[in-house]
Amino acid sequence: MELPSICKLCFAIFILNASLLFLAAAATPPSDSNLFREYIGAEFNNVKFSDVPVNSNVDFHFILSFAIDYDTSSSTSPTNGKFNIFWDKQNLSPSQVSSIKSENSNVKVALSLGGDSVNGESAYFNPSSVDSWVSNAVSSLTSIIKEYNLDGIDIDYEHFKSDPDTFAECIGKLIKTLKENGVIKFASIAPFDDEVVQNHYMTLWKSYGSLIDYVNFQFYAYDKGTTVDEFIGYFNTQSSNYNGGKVLVSFISDGSGGLSPDGGFFTACSTLKSQQKLHGIFVWSADDSKANGFKYEKQSQALLAIPH
Repeated sequence: MELPSICKLCFAIFILNASLLFLAAAATPPSDSNLFREYIGAEFNNVKFSDVPVNSNVDFHFILSFAIDYDTSSSTSPTNGKFNIFWDKQNLSPSQVSSIKSENSNVKVALSLGGDSVNGESAYFNPSSVDSWVSNAVSSLTSIIKEYNLDGIDIDYEHFKSDPDTFAECIGKLIKTLKENGVIKFASIAPFDDEVVQNHYMTLWKSYGSLIDYVNFQFYAYDKGTTVDEFIGYFNTQSSNYNGGKVLVSFISDGSGGLSPDGGFFTACSTLKSQQKLHGIFVWSADDSKANGFKYEKQSQALLAIPH
């Protein structure tokens, strides 16, 4: 029996809508809810990759801290994108990167740029110009990344002698170029709740958010003694600020700020996991966790490894 034309049209629209819904679902990447990340090497506590327990059921990222575009001499002068290594390279060498990755197929290693300080003074983002900084940064970081066989970068500048637009263009073009050149597989940013910091990172996000894979939001920069409800409120606020981004939750090993592991951090994580909002956990830092035997790293990874 011949369908009336109006029915044919309705049927065609139904098929088209169903196809679009299927394609949208297929294009949506799965949540990295078993991602665990840990900064390492900034405090020269002789911590090694092999000291840190790695659960085979999580995706594990070590983040070397830090590469900084400053001179390695005592003068602490900025070098306009020419990055040098400021982590504990004695214990965290290229051969040790190779070993930890070959022994654990789920481990990747990244490096973080900037950080809070260099030789006891604030480490500033201080480019001479966008083009010169990007050119120097691409060249110097490509060299370090290839030497160490690294997989990604993290942006952790916390002090600025540039406006937000300049920061956004420098960092955005750096990430774009390194990805297009096949030098890195992923990139993250590490903002915290400070007006100047947020202005810079949210400007970057607005222009280049599609290139940024993870937001390592420093929730431990909130006041010590943060409650579970406050923490979840902060998480929802930052998820809105970095709309569409994978905002990771975090704690600081020494318990000096934010919601501590003993104060309800894992309760908050379980709540977010039940809401399918837990994109991963990161820790600052392995250097401090060494003293307590990495017990919270073990607990974090065990929680992340639970199927949802």
